[in-house]
Amino acid sequence: MDLQRVRLFLFLCALIVSVKAGDIVHHDDKVPKKPGCENDFILVKVQTWIDGKEDVEFVGVGARFGTRIVSKEKNANYSRLTLSDPRDCCSQPRNKLAGDVIMVHRGHCRFTTKANVAEAAGASAVLIINDQNELYKMVCEPDETALDIHIPAVMLPQDAGRTLEKMLSNSSSVSVQLYSPRRPVVDIAEVFLWLMAVGTILCASFWSASGAREAAAEHENLLKDASDDLSYTSSGGVVNISTTSALLFVVVASCFLVILYKLMSTWLIELLVVLFCIGGAEGLQTCLVALLSRWFKLFAHSYVKVPLFGAVSYLTIAVSPFCITFAVLWGVYRDLHFAWIGQDVLGIALIMTVIQIVRIPNLKVGTVLLSCALLYDLFWVFLSKKLFHESVMIVVARGDKSGEDGIPMLLKIPRMFDPWGGYSIIGFGDILLPGLLIAFSLRYDWLAKKSLRAGYFLWTMIAYGLGLFITYVALNLMDGHGQPALLYIVPFTLGTLFMLGRKRGDLKKLWTTGEPDRPCSHMHLQMSDEWSEER
Repeated sequence: MDLQRVRLFLFLCALIVSVKAGDIVHHDDKVPKKPGCENDFILVKVQTWIDGKEDVEFVGVGARFGTRIVSKEKNANYSRLTLSDPRDCCSQPRNKLAGDVIMVHRGHCRFTTKANVAEAAGASAVLIINDQNELYKMVCEPDETALDIHIPAVMLPQDAGRTLEKMLSNSSSVSVQLYSPRRPVVDIAEVFLWLMAVGTILCASFWSASGAREAAAEHENLLKDASDDLSYTSSGGVVNISTTSALLFVVVASCFLVILYKLMSTWLIELLVVLFCIGGAEGLQTCLVALLSRWFKLFAHSYVKVPLFGAVSYLTIAVSPFCITFAVLWGVYRDLHFAWIGQDVLGIALIMTVIQIVRIPNLKVGTVLLSCALLYDLFWVFLSKKLFHESVMIVVARGDKSGEDGIPMLLKIPRMFDPWGGYSIIGFGDILLPGLLIAFSLRYDWLAKKSLRAGYFLWTMIAYGLGLFITYVALNLMDGHGQPALLYIVPFTLGTLFMLGRKRGDLKKLWTTGEPDRPCSHMHLQMSDEWSEER
């Protein structure tokens, strides 16, 4: 088994979805706002009571027209629920309404017609049941003018309507409350997610730079000793990205994304979960072995041959069962409310392992890779709507066509003070790709023996944190619509490196070799070539 190939494959899978997704319902914004039809689309909670006892709660979306729905539960009216007769409410209801909330089917007439008929019959609100299990934003038709609807209208999904109808048929009295609590401007979950992303890159960068410095020091020692085996390579299993592979990333990743979009189903999500478990377990093992080897050096440097895997250290053998068990348990119980912890642990371990293994050799490759990733994000988040009539990236990230919660290649934290619940999420690509560039800057600083302030790592790290912060600001300003984080992160990180490199005169070295000038090393390399030829 070639573990490097497995890691690189999972690396590509991890980069497929790097959008910062929000709560997005099916939308139709082609019709502009007009007088009487200018409400913002808001999510609405529909709390039910059966014979005076509180029961289930449903979530709907408010219409562009009608009275605005109150935001506080204590201000919401407690009203009886009545099923319309006829069901579509396209004509005057036969049953009398006295401030009741009327439930109607979508039918064939306009949404505004239903609301006008319900208001004329004395209803206090209208619940329109969609004919599909999704939330549809109700707008006004272009030819509708002088709208004057004074009751709220809310769209509910089909399954909610079926449940409500069953309640009405089995109970003597069903009552509802409609209210739309406001989301906090900033949830503490977004702060923790920001710290998680920045902390992951920070730790992975130091791990990568430490390994590069140790390998460089060992290589220098070998060059000074002519009697040693000079065929030694200091790569240590490191994979350097080339310009060609950076360009191919867009093509391969786009093909893989389209496959996910077209074949999105439960079995495909399950396959991605299995791949994530394999990559997460392998990443967690690599991280634990690297950490524990400082205290258990004897076990870390003692090896035994294992079929298919070759020489494996005793420490790896001891750690592997725990990592595999952890990944399997997460895969089995990933639907539990606390399973996000296991997903984040496996995800962070995978990200750190990839940043330690995959390296950007110079700024040229880093610029090509991040620029291609940015174009990839912009196309599949925004421009793909023109070809597929929906954002391919967001559909794949949310797993809309699979019946599942979405792909697992995300870090997520539950929103703690959000009345609507849900998760704040960030794609692996938003951490991995900038992390490769930031790790490159730290390796350069250490090889050039630059101080923290005189180097590049500190400033690119700050630029990343600022870019990610602006992503969250944009997400809130865009009313929860999905935002590609790389749109903000790439200009900040690359721009910082270019600006400082040009100002300090290091831009040429950063762009070409990615290493400071070391004349002694060139002399030793020439001598090693001569010694190799003689042998």
